Amino acid sequence: MQPPDLADLIRRSTIFAHLDDAKIAMLERRMQWLCLPGGQYLFKADEPSDALYLLRSGSLGVFDGPTNLMHQLSAGDCVGEISLLSGGNHHLSVRALRDCELLRLDAAAFEALVEHHPTTMLAVARTATLRLLQNTRRIPSPNRPRTFALLPVDAGVPARALAQQLATALQELGSCMVVDAELGKDRGSDWFAEREAWAQFVIYLDDTGDPVWRRRCLRQADVLLLPVLASQAARAWPEAEPIHPARAWHRPRHLLLLHEGRPIRPGLAQQWLAQFGGALAHHHVRDARDIPRVARLIAGYGRGLVLAGGGARGLAHLGAIRALRDAGEPFDAIGGTSIGAIIAAGVASDWDTSTMLRRYFDAFVRRRPLSDWTLPLVALTRGARTSRMLRESFGDIGIEDLPKPFFCVSTNLSGAPRAVHRHGPLWLWLRASSAIPGVLPPVLHHGEVHVDGALVDNLPTDVMVADGIAHITAVSIHGEFARHAADTEEVATPPWWRLLLEQRRGPRWPGLVSTLARATMVNSGETSELCRALAHRLITPSLEHVGLLDWKAWRRAVDAGYRATLRALEAERG
Repeated sequence: MQPPDLADLIRRSTIFAHLDDAKIAMLERRMQWLCLPGGQYLFKADEPSDALYLLRSGSLGVFDGPTNLMHQLSAGDCVGEISLLSGGNHHLSVRALRDCELLRLDAAAFEALVEHHPTTMLAVARTATLRLLQNTRRIPSPNRPRTFALLPVDAGVPARALAQQLATALQELGSCMVVDAELGKDRGSDWFAEREAWAQFVIYLDDTGDPVWRRRCLRQADVLLLPVLASQAARAWPEAEPIHPARAWHRPRHLLLLHEGRPIRPGLAQQWLAQFGGALAHHHVRDARDIPRVARLIAGYGRGLVLAGGGARGLAHLGAIRALRDAGEPFDAIGGTSIGAIIAAGVASDWDTSTMLRRYFDAFVRRRPLSDWTLPLVALTRGARTSRMLRESFGDIGIEDLPKPFFCVSTNLSGAPRAVHRHGPLWLWLRASSAIPGVLPPVLHHGEVHVDGALVDNLPTDVMVADGIAHITAVSIHGEFARHAADTEEVATPPWWRLLLEQRRGPRWPGLVSTLARATMVNSGETSELCRALAHRLITPSLEHVGLLDWKAWRRAVDAGYRATLRALEAERG
């Protein structure tokens, strides 16, 4: 293995890639080496700009304020070019997410380079413009970590076998090497930087418990991987960094629950998650088949599926899922709203296609969950049949017990409008996500009132983008929802007996339930348009022939979802 030298690093950077060998050699002489320990600032907002920095190893975070991480920079990226170009102060802060090595080019050396090679200014201007667009438009930048610290809770965890399995899966995305205590013993920072420059991914493995090596793993990592045997009693981590998010310096943390071929036992994930503070992803590893999914998610290459609400039209999701599975499309994270959330929960539960068709046909068509009508003091239905259907379908498991990462969205009438649910009873939050106002009673939980998530976000791709999912497939229930009436002026309904006679001759007044269901989806129309634009693959079944509550048309809805998905996949191939 021949690690790349400094000249190679300069050539790979966007700003200096156009320079010839003589200019690169000049840069090598003018650049100053700088070591920045993890957690320390390179510069803060409002400080004067006096240099441009090229990251040799490690990772930097660009922050708007003390905690809002906007972008992550990796080896080969430059930073400071915007302020250097404008001649003003820095607008954002940059902090080391782990130990970093940088090359510093001061303002005088940069000006000398531009004077002798004016095209450098053009390259800097292009890079600065793209960075400014990201900052002002809040365009999400992909988080592609390269180094991982695998830190088991104790020696009983088969960490070495897990590291080798993850390395094999990561090889599908790029070269990967595992560095353990024996290989990394007494090595200097240059040695680690060279390995990280050579390999796309590096897993720093601690399977000895040596505190010195464990600290080295922590210092080298973009991401902390924290494996446990799920059957063990939950307890605190041996060191503070994984437990306290402030000590982790905004590095992602992933709890890996190893089940060793056993079924997921409800409640275990919640017990382990309770040991941590702040944001923490968790993954169930039942056996080797889950490893590729985990590898994609931790490396920033995850594939997500988002399903929209839409009443009976949402059964089109079943056809879309069948076509996607037939095409061999994997999904690592799942989310949705309303009936989209209910069907997404089946995907996250790893139900096969035939099981999903059977269970959802029984749940929505045969059992008619919206048929327990009552005196409409709160809603037209009691909601008992819907709640019972969801509990019988999914049991009493928590969202955190699902085999795949899952979220659903409800509308919170008591606080911030959009509530994203990742924890707690699955059936309860599915019930909240699908509580059509006026049709189903709201869900009351800890003093808050939750109703259908379609009011605020019917296609929550933005949630998945914020989770760092690299490729999102979204199924949008975007058929014609408009309600039309006879060409006449009416401001009050006629007496009930005349209304019945008129309705028999052809619908003149829209039904109460369908009006309420349609009204639920109007408010989120603009949000859904924005969220549709975030999808990398957007599937829009043609569903004008299926009513919002026309459950008997389930077969037409499923077929429409299947055909639309085939068209989308064929368009990608062609």
